[in-house]
Amino acid sequence: MRDSSSHRRTPRTPHSLHRKAAAVALVGVSALIAAAVQSGAATAAPQKAPSAASKVIPGAESLKLTPAQRAELIREANATKADTAKDLGLGAKEKLVVRDVVKDGDGTLHTRYERTYDGLPVLGGDLVVETAKSGTTETVVKATQKAIRPATTTAALPAAKAETQALKAAKAADAKTPDVNRAPRKVIWAGNGTPTLAYETVVGGLQEDGTPNELHVVTDAATGAKLYEYQAIETGTGNTMYSGTVTLGTTQSGSTYNLTDGARGGHKTYNLNRGTSGTGTLFSGPDDVWGNGSASNTETAGADAHYGAALTWDYYKNVQGRSGIRGDGVGAYSRVHYGNNYVNAFWSDSCFCMTYGDGSGNTHPLTSIDVAGHEMTHGVTSNTAGLNYSGESGGLNEATSDIFGTAVEFYANNSSDVGDYLIGEEIDINGDGSPLRYMDQPSKDGASYNNWTSGIGSADVHYSSGPANHFFYLLSEGSGAKTINGVSYNSPTADGLPVTGIGRDKAEKIWFRALTTKFTTTTNYAAARTGTLAAAGELYGTTSPEYTAVANAWAGVAVGSRPGGGGGGTSFESTADVSIPDNGAAVNSPITVSGRTGNAPSNLAVAVDIVHTYIGDLRVQLIAPDGTAYTLKAYGTGGSADNLNTTYTVNASSEVANGTWQLRVQDNAAQDTGYINSWKLTFP
Repeated sequence: MRDSSSHRRTPRTPHSLHRKAAAVALVGVSALIAAAVQSGAATAAPQKAPSAASKVIPGAESLKLTPAQRAELIREANATKADTAKDLGLGAKEKLVVRDVVKDGDGTLHTRYERTYDGLPVLGGDLVVETAKSGTTETVVKATQKAIRPATTTAALPAAKAETQALKAAKAADAKTPDVNRAPRKVIWAGNGTPTLAYETVVGGLQEDGTPNELHVVTDAATGAKLYEYQAIETGTGNTMYSGTVTLGTTQSGSTYNLTDGARGGHKTYNLNRGTSGTGTLFSGPDDVWGNGSASNTETAGADAHYGAALTWDYYKNVQGRSGIRGDGVGAYSRVHYGNNYVNAFWSDSCFCMTYGDGSGNTHPLTSIDVAGHEMTHGVTSNTAGLNYSGESGGLNEATSDIFGTAVEFYANNSSDVGDYLIGEEIDINGDGSPLRYMDQPSKDGASYNNWTSGIGSADVHYSSGPANHFFYLLSEGSGAKTINGVSYNSPTADGLPVTGIGRDKAEKIWFRALTTKFTTTTNYAAARTGTLAAAGELYGTTSPEYTAVANAWAGVAVGSRPGGGGGGTSFESTADVSIPDNGAAVNSPITVSGRTGNAPSNLAVAVDIVHTYIGDLRVQLIAPDGTAYTLKAYGTGGSADNLNTTYTVNASSEVANGTWQLRVQDNAAQDTGYINSWKLTFP
């Protein structure tokens, strides 16, 4: 059960005691206000991802059907729809109309139906039936739970009356030259309340701004009362601060428009008006134009946030096959104008919402595209891997939001905010026009880590995210100098060797699959490498260039080694087995280094291969010739995995290179055993 209290977080704190972070913030700069972090009670085991995320399980992903394949599935569904209606317990006058079929890799079918009653279309009566490969009906999702039993199918109201009412509604919305482009048809209205006989009339012509009009008006066929109306062409205009003039998903109620996106799970955007609690006021107005591109107009930030949420929804649905943050088709909501001079933005599980401040002087709302994608991705992570918001897993949590915030920005293809590998470049948090973070070389922000190093888990999660951000850039674009969308990058590697990118699209797929099928609450960098390699192997094969690129990109940020033990330089290795006593004294495995001059390097590579049944029990240290100890892995870290096979990077520049180096390993808890299989020092 989650704790409903709030906690303040200060950047650069040690490991948090919180087991589950449900509200996480974008900004990790000590000069800024820290974000509220919502935490939950400790759990004995990693939280299992909900079934909504099951599309990433092998065989559960939807197949890409050709038109012919889809047509055949629809034909088969049509051939059995009478039996399906009977199985569902529908009434004798109800019939199903097949609208779409999606097939999963494991043979599961998701068939979407509309309904008719006594030959009349039932508006709001659609349903989706999930059928296993065996033919067994697994689930049925209905638009309405009400039984379709209207009192009558004989209209008391002439169709002409319904037509007149529809034209009146269009004129009230200031439509230009409205005309009835479809004669009123009798329907059963089941959108709300008791299913009722009605007329549906569609009015054409032009809307007030010249947009084509398709106003649907539903009229009670007995009383003449207007039951419902909607504009099928929903094109609200947002004059945003960062993205120019864009189309927004909005809803019209009578003569009032509001920022409710009916096409994206009912996502709503609210104005907190400097408040710090509650939902705020839903943005609404007499027209469908929002903001003027200036921060002084309160609607502008709302337009940016609403647009960013729509882009993020579309990215996850269209690219990753995930409908909404929880995968359940339900939209979150956004709140803007939080507090006064609040220089932050955050996601909170407790409200299932994004919240944005207006920045220093209330002049730069934190509502750019990549920030919106970043915040909503915290929700996705919470509902999949649940990466703990501290230690190395916290860094991976933050990096995941940066990765998909970047992915959403590229997906948007917006000329006013082009895709790049810079985080928060539009919101000017630093006051000098510089980005908040750099994915190609994270250390350029003055605080983030380019590469993994021992002790990185003690850093603030916004800075320990650096190696994963760097990995994603290398995997996508490769190392070295290049210009992308007008932005210059020059990404280094920890081992000095080049990395060839595989393209951002593939990198996104690999990370998302790892996040949803391989990562857990306690995943650290070593486990992230294992998980992304497994994901790449499942998607592309373990002998593929993509698989090799993942290994190379991780080696490029000092996590693991190159395939085949590459990495260059001079290596010294011990292959002698050394038993590790269960809950006993530390053991040492020595390596003598000779023939070197001067001190060891700042990027000394320490490759460790330890066979053990529970690596969380182990403390692993590198002991320099003068006895200085460098902790590679602390006791209690690493999770519950078997075996430790990874490469650490140590800044050993204060140590003389020649002499006897030792790998010291101690088992600190009972019931698990193992041995040092081998280890290697590499001097680049």
